[in-house]
Amino acid sequence: MSSQLTQNQELPSAKKTTLFDRTFRDSEGKIVIAQIPNLPFLVGLAATLLQFLLPSGKIQITSELVAFGALFTWAWLELFDGVNYFRRALGLIVLVGIIVLKLNGSLDVNSL
Repeated sequence: MSSQLTQNQELPSAKKTTLFDRTFRDSEGKIVIAQIPNLPFLVGLAATLLQFLLPSGKIQITSELVAFGALFTWAWLELFDGVNYFRRALGLIVLVGIIVLKLNGSLDVNSL
């Protein structure tokens, strides 16, 4: 009788995870695409917005550096500590994007 019971029971740990699950679900099984912004993202966003309000000068350059550093930190954290493959890919895309934008911006200044 006990063998019949074990045959009919499904073990939750025996369930196979699919590529969709690894891409979009967190460790609790919830689909995660967006999350509440963390501190590096909020600082990066505020510093980026501040750049547009400030006149050219040392304060704007400082704001630009803070924005780059904070967004770089956020992207790095997502890349290596993201809850799923989608968040990690998002971190990689943002990391490459801000580096390319920074390189393009510095190349334009040097060509003048």
